[in-house]
Amino acid sequence: MKIKYPFALVAAVLLAGCAESSDPAPVATDSTEGMWQPHQLPELADELHRLGLELDPAGMTKLTDFPMNAVISLGGCSASFVSAKGLVVTNHHCAYGSISYNSTEERDLLANGFLAGDLSEELPAAPGSRVYVTVAMDEVTDRVNERLSDDMDGAARFKAIEDAEKSLVAECEKNPGHRCEVYSYYGGLDYYLIKQMEIRDVRLVYAPASSIGKFGGDIDNWMWPRHTGDYAFYRAYVGKDGKPADYAEDNVPYKPKHYLPVAAKGPEEGDFVMVAGYPGRTNRYRTAQEVESNFDWYYPTMQRVLAEWSRTIAEATDGNKDAELKYASLVAGLNNYAKNFTGMMEGYGRSDLLARKRKLEVDLQAWVEADDARRGKYQSTIDDLDALVTEQQSTRERDLVLNYMDRSAMLGAARKLYRLAVESEKPDAEREPGYQKRDLTRFTEGMRRIERSFHPAVDRQIWIYFLQRYLALPEEQRIASFDDFLKIDGEDADLEAVLDKMYANTRLGETDERLAWIGKAPAGFADSDDPFIQLAVAVHEDMLALEQREKSMEGRFAELRPQYMALLIDYYRQQGKPVYPDANSSLRVTYGLVKGYTPPAGTVTAAADGNDGADSFVPFTTLRGVEAKYTGEEPFDAPEALLSAIDKRDFGRYYDERLDSVPVNFLSTVDITGGNSGSPTMNGRGELVGLVFDGTYDSINADWDFTDSTRAIHVDVGYMLWVMEHVDGAGHLVREMGL
Repeated sequence: MKIKYPFALVAAVLLAGCAESSDPAPVATDSTEGMWQPHQLPELADELHRLGLELDPAGMTKLTDFPMNAVISLGGCSASFVSAKGLVVTNHHCAYGSISYNSTEERDLLANGFLAGDLSEELPAAPGSRVYVTVAMDEVTDRVNERLSDDMDGAARFKAIEDAEKSLVAECEKNPGHRCEVYSYYGGLDYYLIKQMEIRDVRLVYAPASSIGKFGGDIDNWMWPRHTGDYAFYRAYVGKDGKPADYAEDNVPYKPKHYLPVAAKGPEEGDFVMVAGYPGRTNRYRTAQEVESNFDWYYPTMQRVLAEWSRTIAEATDGNKDAELKYASLVAGLNNYAKNFTGMMEGYGRSDLLARKRKLEVDLQAWVEADDARRGKYQSTIDDLDALVTEQQSTRERDLVLNYMDRSAMLGAARKLYRLAVESEKPDAEREPGYQKRDLTRFTEGMRRIERSFHPAVDRQIWIYFLQRYLALPEEQRIASFDDFLKIDGEDADLEAVLDKMYANTRLGETDERLAWIGKAPAGFADSDDPFIQLAVAVHEDMLALEQREKSMEGRFAELRPQYMALLIDYYRQQGKPVYPDANSSLRVTYGLVKGYTPPAGTVTAAADGNDGADSFVPFTTLRGVEAKYTGEEPFDAPEALLSAIDKRDFGRYYDERLDSVPVNFLSTVDITGGNSGSPTMNGRGELVGLVFDGTYDSINADWDFTDSTRAIHVDVGYMLWVMEHVDGAGHLVREMGL
């Protein structure tokens, strides 16, 4: 799954509390829908064991024990340790930025792949790359709520929650080498403080050629049958004392307390599998009004924006290989989101999601009105949330455009540098998150990272595209300071000339220049003659006002969302129906079965490996499908060594007699979303049998809605190991993993 945000068949959770408690009390049903916090697993023990789990669920609640300690976050993707020497496996698309960062026109690692023969040949990952190992998770709901009062307005509530979170984080991070964050669950009914070891020296070890790791490209993205070797390897390094450290040649591989044993073969049809990782965001408890707005306005709008943005980059990089490599990761993300949004709209059009949401709200209203106590407790929640959503939607077009009005890497860097200077004059506890002392290393790495993802001519064209959308706004909705600086005084404004001068006279395209601004006082920015610095200073106050307006709105939602979730929990509890927490980027476990499916009416299918014609999908694809799809051109190219091994039936120990080939990808019913990319797929013994990397086209709407057609797509461990041994010569890594 390649998306961050805007998927489940045997046990679910019935939450036992609302105001009294929001801890889950599961009951058996016919669904595996839901992404469970590790501490919930013992209550699912009967169903887990019935399906095939051999581990003790009670042991899986301990984040410092096997297997949870082996499951890690990369900050946007998931991964796992697979050796005692800190070897990390994740998706190819999760390592794409690092592969691109290390690629040049002369040494194109995206096209040719990369393999380090030993530790000395491993390459530093892209600046800012991290390995996060979760070591503790503590409930802090009372610590947050004690700062809140009923008479707070939105801005005050937002600040009170933010201050509570900053205080908890500061206390937690007194232990050096760790990163702490506060996460909310059930719309803010619960808060948990999560502590993670932050490993800062991450190195690229091995990635297959993109013709394996991205086989099928955007055409096959979200599709089944699938034949993608979406895997890559990093290694985590620490100082000689075993503690996290910045990159240094004499750092040593991290020795994880636990790592996942790697199975030599993947699962069979009907087998139990579980996925542990860090799913990003789901929206399954949004109101009917919010559902309608997202599918009828936001997704169609963003689909067009993303497609046009991608075309702008393609035109600007045409004939410039260096620029194309620099923007390859961004383009891949834009195309993925665009296809995702298209699928969202198509799936929504085939579904009855909105009708079910509306019926739920009618039933909720009747249930509330049937009891005086419930009416007193919940009626204002329904009314107030509806009114707030209406207010938010009234400015949605303007808000979307304003969020992109400064989409220039140079202006973005200038604004962040100036904001850092302003925030640094405050006591650390009062600074904006992202600009505190704890953030300085990340901030610096972000400034360095621009070097490998910026080309002035391309950046200029991207900014022009978004400025044209900004100029279409009514004048009263635009930012006066921004318009004044760019001399925007009507349709005849000579933006081309203004931007030519700005890009010609800025020095922020140079890494050393950006880094030199870190630590300078605001006065130094005010005296600068760099046009992007000047613009950042000019618009600062107006942009702060926009930010404060957004925070106030978030604060008002932070009061109503928990109340609405309490209402839903109370309502569903009396019906014996499941309520589980939406995904929020924290560690979750989901489970299911290896299983094909019958696509819903209207789904476009293709007769190919993994599909018996047009009526149903089998759960496995094989090397035969790689051959069938191969054209010799992107995105259906493949290395000669891979085709030769297939032709010679050089399958070795990875041959599957049932399939008469090597399995490539498989389907399961596990419940995942963006952020789960790279998550280890484990069997009942906790052995790695694959990596989850995508969902089917019929599953895209699962961020909002789950159906019986929801399926996750995994790369089979057999294919991964077969390519490593028989194609890429990475046998030393296979041996390191104990095979």
